[in-house]
Amino acid sequence: MSFKQKDFSACTSILVGKKATADGSTLIARNEDAKSAWPKHLVVHPHQEFEEPQTFVSPDNGFTITLPQVSGKYTATPEWTSKFGIFEEDGINEYGVAMSATESAYANERVLGADPLVKKGIGEEAMVTVTLPYIHSAREGVAYLGHIVEKYGASETNGVLFSDQDEVWYMEIATGHYWVAQRIPDDAYAVVANQLAIQNIDFTDSTNYMYAQGIAAFVQENDLSVSHNEFNFRKIFGTQELSDEIYSTPRVWYGQKYLTPTIKQEPMSEELPFIQRAQRLLHNDDLEYILGSHFQGTAYDPLNSTDLHSSKRFRPISLAKTQESHILQLRPNLPPEISGLHWLALGVTAQSIFVPFYAGMTDTHPAYKEGTATYSFSSAYWRYKLLGVLVDAHYKRFGPELTALQKELRILFKKRIRQNDLQAQTLPPEKLATFLTTASTANAQLGLDKVDKLTAQLITAATELSPLNFQTDENL
Repeated sequence: MSFKQKDFSACTSILVGKKATADGSTLIARNEDAKSAWPKHLVVHPHQEFEEPQTFVSPDNGFTITLPQVSGKYTATPEWTSKFGIFEEDGINEYGVAMSATESAYANERVLGADPLVKKGIGEEAMVTVTLPYIHSAREGVAYLGHIVEKYGASETNGVLFSDQDEVWYMEIATGHYWVAQRIPDDAYAVVANQLAIQNIDFTDSTNYMYAQGIAAFVQENDLSVSHNEFNFRKIFGTQELSDEIYSTPRVWYGQKYLTPTIKQEPMSEELPFIQRAQRLLHNDDLEYILGSHFQGTAYDPLNSTDLHSSKRFRPISLAKTQESHILQLRPNLPPEISGLHWLALGVTAQSIFVPFYAGMTDTHPAYKEGTATYSFSSAYWRYKLLGVLVDAHYKRFGPELTALQKELRILFKKRIRQNDLQAQTLPPEKLATFLTTASTANAQLGLDKVDKLTAQLITAATELSPLNFQTDENL
């Protein structure tokens, strides 16, 4: 069925295996880039058991599916209104599984001509809602969502991130019914930016690859192959156009340049590898840096480069249209409630703060459940956005103060996590959820208090920067 293609969100994703991190965590992370002023909330959906199967109907395109009767507890970041879709985007469930959806991408005309997108198939706005509450491992998440795509069809070309304490998977849905997924090697990472990224598929390796039934036959029967020797999903299903080289590949290039600085690659290269190895063990801070980056240290930096042409040449990772940025961390040797940390930065990543929330919490800070289309102080999203707006107006002057606050809060949150982890592990099960909820709410309040204080200081300082300010000559 043919239909008008939507305006997709444009995100950047990072996935890291457990042996590539300093503490053995698995990490999946993404900037949700869509609109410059469109609030996100943070919610916790409780565990629910129904006597009868429930029916989900998408408010976006009418996609309809019958859901299992048992729905696990999970965190999520929906939009402030469901009028245009739910867009829960990211979260961690009670079974210790994390999911982030989606990394919008594009398939080429050849494959879409053979298997068009389905108007009422599953899309980004529904994926977390109809998948995350019902899966018990990252691998199961891929299979579960893959079954939905094959049965009901997909309305968009998308990438989806899954993780548990052991495995990290990246899944790409290219056409109406065909998808593949690859396990990120434990000692590796991947950076993805609005392109189909997965390369060669090994159909004999079920440990590291999953795919839609009949995908090899589909490619062969429709004469879609680009090589006699390999099944390169990116080249068969994806696009390789000038727009990719300006919009997408430079972000992958910069992420790999930061984590693996000895490699020499070009920002417009269509041959950047999907899987890459870092030259050191990775921490949350590394992902925060990349998600908040804008080509620092290169001529392509729109904030600091003196080369006006180069500074506007490529689309940076941190963008004014970012609604929220998340890092979903699953730490080893801890129960799911304590292991999972849902790090959330509201608004523009470069101007925001990643606040840690425990997956085991049962509720969130009131300010994270507030916010509509126009500014309100009661909303955490809008308070972070206000700080960014103030810094934007005088970036050279106010930027260092924002950087200092980000550093201060990173230190404070690391300290709190260490203290809370130790205390949480001593508590009986009946007291754990309350403790984790209180600790998460306190983290959120600390961030808001510090942001409000800096906002007040910047508003006061900005009064001296008005173009109507006038210095009187004392000799007059």
